Amino acid sequence: MRVISCLFTEHNLWLVALAAVVCVSGCAITFSLFHRARKRTGLQKHGWSFLTAVAAGSSIWCTHFIAMLAYEITAPVTFDPVLTMLSLLVAIGGCALGFGLCAINDKRCPPELCGALVGIAIASMHYTGMAAYHVYGLVEWSAAYVAASVAIAAVVSALAVRESVRRPRRHSHWVAVGLFVVAIVGLHFTGMAAVHVIPMGLEGASNKQAFASIAVAVAGVGLMVIGTGVAAYMIDTHVSADTFARLQHMALNDALTGLPNRAHFSEYLELKLGRARTNEWTVAVIGIDLDRFKEINDLYGHEAGDKALKIIAGRLAGLLEPGEFVARVGGDEFAAVKRYTQMEDLHNFTARLEKAVHEMVSFDAFKGSTGGSIGVALFPQDGSDAATLVSNADLAMYRAKVDKDRAVCFYEKQMDDAARARKSLTAELRHAAENGEFELHYQVQNTVSTGAISGFEVLLRWRHPQRGMVSPAEFIPIAEECGAIVEIGEWVLRTACLEALAWVAPHRIAVNVSAVQLTQGDFAHTVHEVLVETGFPPSRLEIEITESAIISDKARALHALRRIRALGVTIAIDDFGAGYSSLETLRTFPFDKIKLDRSFAHGLERDVQAKAIVRAVLALGKSLEIPVLAEGVETHEQLSILRTEGCSEAQGYLLGRPGRIPAQALPELAKAS
Repeated sequence: MRVISCLFTEHNLWLVALAAVVCVSGCAITFSLFHRARKRTGLQKHGWSFLTAVAAGSSIWCTHFIAMLAYEITAPVTFDPVLTMLSLLVAIGGCALGFGLCAINDKRCPPELCGALVGIAIASMHYTGMAAYHVYGLVEWSAAYVAASVAIAAVVSALAVRESVRRPRRHSHWVAVGLFVVAIVGLHFTGMAAVHVIPMGLEGASNKQAFASIAVAVAGVGLMVIGTGVAAYMIDTHVSADTFARLQHMALNDALTGLPNRAHFSEYLELKLGRARTNEWTVAVIGIDLDRFKEINDLYGHEAGDKALKIIAGRLAGLLEPGEFVARVGGDEFAAVKRYTQMEDLHNFTARLEKAVHEMVSFDAFKGSTGGSIGVALFPQDGSDAATLVSNADLAMYRAKVDKDRAVCFYEKQMDDAARARKSLTAELRHAAENGEFELHYQVQNTVSTGAISGFEVLLRWRHPQRGMVSPAEFIPIAEECGAIVEIGEWVLRTACLEALAWVAPHRIAVNVSAVQLTQGDFAHTVHEVLVETGFPPSRLEIEITESAIISDKARALHALRRIRALGVTIAIDDFGAGYSSLETLRTFPFDKIKLDRSFAHGLERDVQAKAIVRAVLALGKSLEIPVLAEGVETHEQLSILRTEGCSEAQGYLLGRPGRIPAQALPELAKAS
């Protein structure tokens, strides 16, 4: 009651209200600045801590000073300027210590302790200010009220800082502000209740008007300081918002083209599908891949490729209508989303996309069209989730790449399941060797004149754990397409050499080599490395290569074959007669053996033309002094004709089926031969 009585009977309530405005405003900006200080690092943290201290100290001091001027007594009053200024410095310094410690190192300094330091600073400021307050009269103090005022300031300030730091609730900021206001106001008016003045002599009524003017001036200065803090906070908020917007744009958009990126596309698609499920909409997911973009990069450089991408991306962005979305999701890959009600709308959209990627691109010295393949998957019939729809759109897009008559393909389960299975097989193929799923079979090769074993052709077999035996005709093209044939071929070469070393008879082994192995990496070095590691004699190794493999990069392939031949390894041209069969190839590179394609032996006993071709090839081999091996011999009559025509070697089911001669039985077979 003493505190309430002091407030309402001994103070100018208008000035008290003015002090309250300064106090609430200052506390609000103080905790906003304090929150910003806690989020920053380095020098910025110290800068915001300083602003917090200035705003808090100034607000506390102005509140106190205006409230002191609002205190009405009948005795003259003066202020000690030194102590008055010192009280301001005490307020700012104490707040700098408390808020600064909490902002910079709140893990080691509990927020309650930091808040208590701020409360003690408020109390120190108040009583320093009271020491500067000189009144003509007797002044009596109540120690109980003084102690209560200090306790209120320390405890409530501690609660305010703790609320701001430890309780990230919706209204925690304003709760902290309210508590801090209570701490300041509670300290001041409890402290004022602690003092009792008995006037002596002169009346002090003449001070009222001057004090009111000073109070307004102090409030103005205080609000200017608070306004400075508000301005700093607003500028930083605006800059932070701009920075966040830029970072968000960078995170969700492609840097080169400005289109949304893969992350943005995924987010957008999930959002659209969620709404589509609720509203029973139909949504199309579209994959777009540029067909001849690699040619631009290879012929004109990556800068030209970037320009082409920017032009096409600009076209795609410019054709969009409400409900349509396009993103760049990879190097030369784009993706689109379209919500539609009629198929005509969707066909119109895909036609616009097709036109954009097929239109002529012209810049600098380049003029041409990249072309593009487009695949479409529909929600909900082609998939109920984003991953399935994107995968199915990709499958349809790859089918569009193969089908030269159509640039846009819609997902068709029956047709695209085969492509999905091929993709799955590609992934599994990469780990088949390390999982021990590959095995080698051998097909015997015989000398036609004597029937003796002359060597064995090495054949790769894949025993898949779920699919069983996978045909080489199925997985070898996939391995060549994805590049896995390089590692697989090296495994075959090394394993065959190691297994052949265990044979009693030193028979030759013939290993097939693809064009990819010859043109990618240093295959000649690989052969040399395997021979050194295994200790396998080069004279027992034969490399079989088709002419089509040489044609793909003739100069590089022939250079590699010459290096291999220099190691002492023999080279055979495989499937002769089935492909180009260029005599120029035989002239350019002196092969050690010609392997006649199996198609000629198949009709040898009844096809006059086949017999004539075989006779011609055999004559060619004799004139070039190159032995000829006939593949695909299945009957005794075929073997007899080959013997009569002077063929050197033969292989086929008649002489031995591959896989029927396991590697562990070869030593015994070698002994028998």
